[in-house]
Amino acid sequence: MAVYQEKDKGTWRVVFRYTDFTGERKQTQKRGFKTKREATAWEHEMMLRKGNKLDMTFESFYEIYSEYKRQRVKESTFETKSHIVRTKILPYFGKRKISEITVADVIAWQNEMMAYRDEKGKPYSVDYLKTIQAQLTAIFNHAVNYYNLPRNPARQAGSMGKEVPKEMKFWTKEQYLIFAEAMMDKPRSYYAFEMLYWTGIREGELLALTRSDFDFEKQTVRINKTYHRMKKQDIITSPKTAKSNRIVVMPEFLCEEMLDYFQMYYSLASDQRIFPFSKSYLKHEMERGCKETGVPIIRIHDLRHSHVSLLIHMGFTALAIGNRVGHEAEKITYRYAHLFPTVQTEMANKLDVERMEKEDES
Repeated sequence: MAVYQEKDKGTWRVVFRYTDFTGERKQTQKRGFKTKREATAWEHEMMLRKGNKLDMTFESFYEIYSEYKRQRVKESTFETKSHIVRTKILPYFGKRKISEITVADVIAWQNEMMAYRDEKGKPYSVDYLKTIQAQLTAIFNHAVNYYNLPRNPARQAGSMGKEVPKEMKFWTKEQYLIFAEAMMDKPRSYYAFEMLYWTGIREGELLALTRSDFDFEKQTVRINKTYHRMKKQDIITSPKTAKSNRIVVMPEFLCEEMLDYFQMYYSLASDQRIFPFSKSYLKHEMERGCKETGVPIIRIHDLRHSHVSLLIHMGFTALAIGNRVGHEAEKITYRYAHLFPTVQTEMANKLDVERMEKEDES
């Protein structure tokens, strides 16, 4: 380790040598420090990081954590998480020693997050507050599990905000058909919404579809990837969960519609996206159709809820629906329990029968 002044520039440079986890000797350096104190402070932080000493700053520990996390999640997921940390967490805890951050410090930070209001006076949503809290908790968990931090102050502080039950929005079949008719003036919009409503696939799954995903003899569409737009680039990755990899059987009319759609293309490569637009385009088209028809506006993702609600209304089980849309049956039952109107009645009726049978036996 050494700190040098670069006489030609008047700045300071640090050369840091260390032994990595394989036992190999390595060297790194950093230039451009305005003072020797700044250079020495950076050198000290590097010693703590390489020695896994929790006397380091939260910011330094986050660099360790991010190196670990980057290799274990999708790039799009990592970018989302790191943006939250950079903008909502590091400005508050970055310069603090991670071992000295207390529960009281976290609570004070939580209070500031909950007190935030944008230029329109709107606070962060409960879901967003939970997301921010989850990132802070995960960083401290890493320190507890792998670097001997004695406790997780974010976990001890508890969650932020009071959760308000959300009303699940969805369209009835009649509402969707009114909306769909208004979309017919733009075929690519119409066929995209047809796929979303009648198959229940996710928006990203729709936008990742290629010609090779369709098997019209078997009337199926393969879901094995998802689309993201990140840093002005189109990114195709594996789908949201392992359960999301699935084959969806399409109704016959939808197969015919998609064949008509493919015939509109002069040429279409097997690996070419069949809906080559963005999520913002779909949102704009949703707003246009709702304004024209008077159908209440919902999110694009709510078309998935609409598909599930239709299947529930048709009498399909949670297991069958879960397999179709790429969810565990338990999640379908939990999230859509209020849409199974006859379940409680059926349970009560069967309990009546069971009780009467026991009385008859006696």
